[in-house]
Amino acid sequence: MTHIRKPDWLKIQIGTNARYTETKRIVDTHKLHTICSSGRCPNLGECWGKGTATFMIGGAICTRSCKFCNTQTGRPLPLDPEEPLRVAQSIQLMKLDHAVITSVDRDDLKDLGASHWAATLMAIRKLCPDTTIEALIPDFQGHSELLQQVIETRPDILSHNLETVRRLSPQVRSVADYDTSLKVIRQIAENGLKAKSGIMVGLGETIEEVEETMDDLLQNGCQILTIGQYLQPTAKHYPVAEYIHPDQFKKFKEIGEAKGFEIVESGPLVRSSYHAEKHLRRQ
Repeated sequence: MTHIRKPDWLKIQIGTNARYTETKRIVDTHKLHTICSSGRCPNLGECWGKGTATFMIGGAICTRSCKFCNTQTGRPLPLDPEEPLRVAQSIQLMKLDHAVITSVDRDDLKDLGASHWAATLMAIRKLCPDTTIEALIPDFQGHSELLQQVIETRPDILSHNLETVRRLSPQVRSVADYDTSLKVIRQIAENGLKAKSGIMVGLGETIEEVEETMDDLLQNGCQILTIGQYLQPTAKHYPVAEYIHPDQFKKFKEIGEAKGFEIVESGPLVRSSYHAEKHLRRQ
């Protein structure tokens, strides 16, 4: 496929203020895995400059090999039983008002990492009672009883990314299934939690397919949606089909809000946790 030149609106500036430096020091000192780094998030500078970060639990190695994701894949190490407390202590040290937690997929574990998830969220609740929590979870292979373990910790927002439109899902995601992800969103919403999801564009989807995806999410109780430009991490990953113009992202936001989403974050550099701290304040 012919290489597509990256447009000017996707240029990224890395923050270098004191808050960025302090956030980086805490992450490095406490040996935390952040999706900010491993996912090469374009907003790392902005978020770390505000003293916020998305913590990735369960180790740094994912059992899946999705074609869009830069997280290392392979055979993970055993879970660190001290990680839940260490994450909570770091959130406390950083004095975060809102914390975002995500994880690698741990299909190697009997419970797919659900109990580790629950332990981490409960540790944060205990040590940082004033910190609101967003959990960006895997699909737990669609096992509702495992998802329920996380739901019962009652994070303020529970998020699961659909990633792309139905047609492209098998090409882009290695194990996850479009309908299984919708089932996860539905169970979250049925339990009275704020349900959130995110998709990437620029993979070859049509505008009509994006709108159909919005409808699918809404029908399953999703209230918050993020839409961002897919950026190919390396030459081995799924190629970018198109760089979507910022004007189209504005249209996606307008369409999503008109359809009924409470919040739509839509822009070239938007990622799952972009402006996450604002999503509760705006309810």
